[in-house]
Amino acid sequence: MAVALQKMGKSLYALGNRTHQKAIDFVKKYGVEKVYDQIDDMFFDDNVDIIYITSPHNTHYSFMKKALEQGKHLLVEKSITLNSRELDEMIALANEKQRILAEAMTIWHMPLYKKLWNIVNSGQLGNVQIITMNFGSFKEYDMNNRFFNMNLAGGAMLDIGVYALSIVRSFMKETPTEILSQWKASPTGSDEQATVLLKNTSEQMATVALSMHSKQPKRDMISCEKGYIEIMEYPRADKAIIVDAETGEVTKIEAGETPNALYYEMMDMEKAVKTGDSSSMNLTYSKDVMDIMTKLRKEWGLKYPKEEW
Repeated sequence: MAVALQKMGKSLYALGNRTHQKAIDFVKKYGVEKVYDQIDDMFFDDNVDIIYITSPHNTHYSFMKKALEQGKHLLVEKSITLNSRELDEMIALANEKQRILAEAMTIWHMPLYKKLWNIVNSGQLGNVQIITMNFGSFKEYDMNNRFFNMNLAGGAMLDIGVYALSIVRSFMKETPTEILSQWKASPTGSDEQATVLLKNTSEQMATVALSMHSKQPKRDMISCEKGYIEIMEYPRADKAIIVDAETGEVTKIEAGETPNALYYEMMDMEKAVKTGDSSSMNLTYSKDVMDIMTKLRKEWGLKYPKEEW
């Protein structure tokens, strides 16, 4: 984020971190003006307009509430909250305070997706029929790291599933209403692996396969009536191909640059705050995705320590 702001000709104003020395090291490297002795100090700093929250998922809600109560705009790393109850409360509070609340989801801001959404919405490929998503990482069984640690809200759904489901939602006409799933727990009880089937009222379908302990390509295929779109490394993709259903002709689509992912995110957030138009931040999609993830975890009985849903 610091690098992205530098590309905008700007810089971070201040930083708060649970480990104070790490914050000091960071500000020296990136020329940040100020370090807070206590994280909570940032919420009461009148010079702060926007707060970017990058802490573990299960700490977001308390930080978000403090920030919004003090009238700060918020950009929050994915997943934006632990569950739908938390997000619904924060959306209501943001509306009450008339502040922008957004999830830091790169997919919403990459130029490639904006271009692909226009192509799909134009109808030139026909109706979207089925979407196939894969995302698998091989993480060693270190049960203290954030990928498996239940105290840090570890697991595949909130860490990588949120990307896959965000793409699914963005290319569907309506949010899925029929959802089936299977899952496998890690030794800590976190969701190590999952497969999900989704269908909406327009009968568009999707399949999602996730894993934290087996490698898969970050591959997305959007199958339409007249062709399919294939995207690799999809969280920050800048390239895609479209394959014609009849001729097999391949068209390459390129837009934006992967290294600039957070730059695009920051630009959209700044525009939303300045204009009051937050449509580019796609909070409604973030809510739909959170509702799906919460539904799945409830069905699995996967509840984090001290979580209230």
